[in-house]
Amino acid sequence: MPLIDAQGPVLLPGQDGYDSERQGFNRIVDHRPAVIVAAETAEDVRQAVLHAAARDLPVAVQATGHGPVLPADGAVLIGTRRMNGVRIDPGARTARIEAGVRWGRVVERAAKYGLAPLNGTSPGVGAVSYTLGGGLPVLGRTYGWAVDHVRSIDVVTADGRALTATPDRHEDLFWALRGGKGNFGAVTALEIGLVPLTHVYGGGLYYPGDRAAEVVHAWREWTLDLPEETNSSVALVRFPDLPSIPGHLRGRAFTHVRVVHTGPETRPPATLGPPVMGAIGVQPYTEVASIFDEPAGPVRTQDHSMMLRDLPAEAVDTLIAHTGGDAGPVVVELRQLGGALGRTGAVPSATGHRDATHALTTVSPGPVGPARALLAAMRPWGTGRALINLFNGPDTAGDAREAYDPETYRRLVALKGVHDPANLFRINHNVPPENWNASRPAPR
Repeated sequence: MPLIDAQGPVLLPGQDGYDSERQGFNRIVDHRPAVIVAAETAEDVRQAVLHAAARDLPVAVQATGHGPVLPADGAVLIGTRRMNGVRIDPGARTARIEAGVRWGRVVERAAKYGLAPLNGTSPGVGAVSYTLGGGLPVLGRTYGWAVDHVRSIDVVTADGRALTATPDRHEDLFWALRGGKGNFGAVTALEIGLVPLTHVYGGGLYYPGDRAAEVVHAWREWTLDLPEETNSSVALVRFPDLPSIPGHLRGRAFTHVRVVHTGPETRPPATLGPPVMGAIGVQPYTEVASIFDEPAGPVRTQDHSMMLRDLPAEAVDTLIAHTGGDAGPVVVELRQLGGALGRTGAVPSATGHRDATHALTTVSPGPVGPARALLAAMRPWGTGRALINLFNGPDTAGDAREAYDPETYRRLVALKGVHDPANLFRINHNVPPENWNASRPAPR
């Protein structure tokens, strides 16, 4: 196999750097690609796609590897972590971010101008892949889905063209990429909108794990009439005894209430009393990740999600009855939606879930049976949809139907047939083109 003409390293199995380059943050999937292109430029990405297309090899794109689905065995794996440029335009309140940029870098750069992006809970997550999956931000109830703030997308399509999709150019591709994740091309950069924000009033409050029922019920009642300025979630967390877990949490179980508020001071449920750890107060937005205490090192987990249309007290009782025990998920989170998340963006996209009131997610390092049982028990209150960014690991592999309503999915299938008829981009929650034959002869 001839090497690819790229500025960044091109690595074959057995070469120095191949093993470190193929590994992502979440080690639940073990990639064995035919070749790795450690891209440094958009042209590197284009050359990698052309190489794959000429040989009928699938393409996988990995920035941080937080949300793997399928192993990239026999594929061309494009690693984008070297593409980490961030350019802030303070006057326009925008940021241009390259494909491998992590959220922490965008937050820090934007803060110098009194601005903030619509990032997620972990500073180590890739900003582009997160946004292409819709992007459920820390500030979602206040400002909406991250995908609704995208201004333009630079993408390499399956035929090797480098395009810029906007609301006025390649409009169908702009719609599909914003929510269709990695199905329609290899995105090399985004231009995103920023919001004027320097500080928030918030924090993470830890209560003993054995008070889960009391805490979650109190949190549910507290959130019934919150303003859009308040963003909150509650998580039942059983921290494993691993080096990647912060020392003050390692090996302990908690019920964790998280609050991020952009208005005047607000108070969490007063009936809970003082937490065993944590506090609420004013803090710079650059410190918002500390509220969630997510692991910074490699993990091995599978994530499941379910969007809820309602959360009555009965649903909380059901959730509590299906959590706990050493064999279950290490994290079960309920995140309140609504507010700006319930409104359609100015430019329509493939991201739905506007009717959901809560997102339920689980993180499982071991058998996924308990997580599946929990989701099945919660089905009476579900919308029937999953959040694609929080639906990862081999147990979730397959097509992407669970993430979209039927009309959106049909449109995505039709556009896949236009932009990627050979299904080159299929190492993902795949939207195959109509009549695509997954069992066709092996690549030459």
